[in-house]
Amino acid sequence: MLTSRGGAAALLLALTGLLALFMPTARAQEPAGVILNVDMTLSREGVLEVTERVAVPPGEQFTMSLPLRVQISEDSERRFAVTDIETTGPGTAEVADDLFTIEAGPGESTFRYSVQNTVSDAEGSQVFRWFGVLNVDIAEIHATLISPSFEMGIVECLLGPIGNTRPCAEVHIEPDGVLYLDQTNLHKGESVDLTLQIPPGTVPSNADISGPGSSPFAITGPVIIAFALLLAAAAALAGYLLWARRQTGAAEPIPPLAHAEGRTQFSSPAGILPGEAGVLLDGNADTTDIAATVVDLAVRNYLWIGRIGETQWRMVRVNPADEQLRPYERAVYDALLPAGTDEVTVADLAAPGRLPAEPLRRTMLTDAVERGAFIDPGRRRVPLWLGAALIVLGAGVTVAAALLSGHALVGVAIAVAGAGLLAVQRFLPARTAYGRTLTGQVRGLQQGLEQVNSAQIPAGDRELVFSRGLPYMIVWSRADNWVRTFRDIDPSADDDPGLYWFGGFEGDRDLHRFAGHFPYFITAVEGVLSAR
Repeated sequence: MLTSRGGAAALLLALTGLLALFMPTARAQEPAGVILNVDMTLSREGVLEVTERVAVPPGEQFTMSLPLRVQISEDSERRFAVTDIETTGPGTAEVADDLFTIEAGPGESTFRYSVQNTVSDAEGSQVFRWFGVLNVDIAEIHATLISPSFEMGIVECLLGPIGNTRPCAEVHIEPDGVLYLDQTNLHKGESVDLTLQIPPGTVPSNADISGPGSSPFAITGPVIIAFALLLAAAAALAGYLLWARRQTGAAEPIPPLAHAEGRTQFSSPAGILPGEAGVLLDGNADTTDIAATVVDLAVRNYLWIGRIGETQWRMVRVNPADEQLRPYERAVYDALLPAGTDEVTVADLAAPGRLPAEPLRRTMLTDAVERGAFIDPGRRRVPLWLGAALIVLGAGVTVAAALLSGHALVGVAIAVAGAGLLAVQRFLPARTAYGRTLTGQVRGLQQGLEQVNSAQIPAGDRELVFSRGLPYMIVWSRADNWVRTFRDIDPSADDDPGLYWFGGFEGDRDLHRFAGHFPYFITAVEGVLSAR
């Protein structure tokens, strides 16, 4: 019996199998409607990188919005930002009116984008939030999320209309740290709100949270940081300016007299010339510096100055310009006595266009730059352009921040930095470190010359020391004092009557008459230059 029953059962199973082969197979019913697959990755930089694949049946349309401003309590809201948007297929995506909107027509569309400001710090952890609102019915939604840490915990997952949500039914985290969310039959107007917890310090905290009605010019963390940096930069700049000013301040007196083998000679530090000393002192080349250079050329036997009557003077070529002259000195020499001219009066120089002062000034300044004493004018314009650029940038950041994300005072701080740079640009040192050293030496020489007494100098050396020091004293308007110090010396003590470079007083045994006429010569030369 058992065998018979077993055979009957086997025959029944075989018939059933044959029937199954020849009968139509019942296929599982696929859900009718839109299917949404979302793969999300939270990067180590705290940016949520999203890939959405949307399958839309014929005749239907898919729309999903990600609000970029979400009210999280009565007195605060949270801001998001979406960047790096890419689409393939018939779908489109855009950011407008504080919404990131995805739309897709029939067919398959893929959307890739990045969401900023998704992570905030909490006590003992960090919190991640993703939120979206559906504008159409969805048959299925399947989402995955991977973070830099597999230690994720679900704080909250809500579905449904805003204000009337329900917990997610199918959401869990696998042991490998991947979150899965599956849901069917979502309806138009419903939202997906997912909040996760990850270990502290997993990614940089970047949540942008502020009061919904707060002013974009409110004082926030970024604003405090921006103004702190501004104050630090201002303090550093002020310190630098004070330090640079001290480098060219008072200096120890530098004796201008060198004594050797019973002789006394004049000596300037680093070979600084009178015209150069004037430029170093005030950063400008003026008529006094040029006039002092004229006298120095005479003292060094390139020119001879002679008195004509009581109110006129002439300059005569003595030696041609050579390699001992610096470029600006050669320019002055050639301006006074151009090729083919061996003698000129001060009255001749007063003719229109005869003695161009401005080119001489530029040549003196260029010489100082080439010697390394002054910063190139092109480099000095950099703070000017930088200040203007910061003002424009700050204005742009202020407007953009006020309209988009708040923290508008960050832009104000940038603009203030630019305005401050423009304001202090004129006070930035024009001298290089080497130039500041030279200027200190000039000040030391200035003090040293004030302490010179003719009695310190042997009688035979007094005329030369007086003559070599005179152009420097002209530069800082102390020529009268210098002449007064030496007016009783006998210029013929060196066995050559009169001053060797200034004629008209060869029979004098002192400099009293010279002291009465020389200031008028300097005034006349400066007057000719000033008129140009």
